Amino acid sequence: MAQNTSAPHNLGFRAYCEKSAELIQLAGRHLDDAKVETAVSHVVKALRSERPVLVCGNGGSAADAMHITGELVGRFLLERKALPIICLTSNAAFITAWANDCDYDTVFSRQVEAYGKSGGVIVGLSTSGNSVNVLRAFDAAQKLNMTTVALTGEGGGKLAAKSNVLLDAPSRSTPLVQQVHICIYHYLCQRIEEQCS
Repeated sequence: MAQNTSAPHNLGFRAYCEKSAELIQLAGRHLDDAKVETAVSHVVKALRSERPVLVCGNGGSAADAMHITGELVGRFLLERKALPIICLTSNAAFITAWANDCDYDTVFSRQVEAYGKSGGVIVGLSTSGNSVNVLRAFDAAQKLNMTTVALTGEGGGKLAAKSNVLLDAPSRSTPLVQQVHICIYHYLCQRIEEQCS
């Protein structure tokens, strides 16, 4: 499947957009509604039960984690109460101190230890599915009996085996995977907001 979704090099803007749209349409067929709605239901159940919902990602996916959190703590499309979502990529003081003094691979798992609880959910983003800090966060979450939801590239990498719900974009091109992730998490935000308003 990935052979037709490689990174669009040396294309004009129109062709780049067409390539991106092609992958987004492919993702719509690859990820059936039931799988995406399962992710929604886990998050909604946690929020209704006052269990933590944590979000993390490495590199560009760290910005996506902040984007998701911003939409849900703030608002996406509806006027509603704030939703208690914690972004594990946002505390620069903790992340830089822990990475410098201890270990960068555990910057998220340490925070899962602090904020995670049984019945909660962690959403981890990694285009390769192999970001060690996200993998460690999922390990810590599983020890606490939290549900793990991963947004990755095709196949899920190492996160696939650690995920209760795997939402993998059908590509291994980092920028294209990230573009699909935006569609996935905007849809998640819309559905979560509808059910938690």
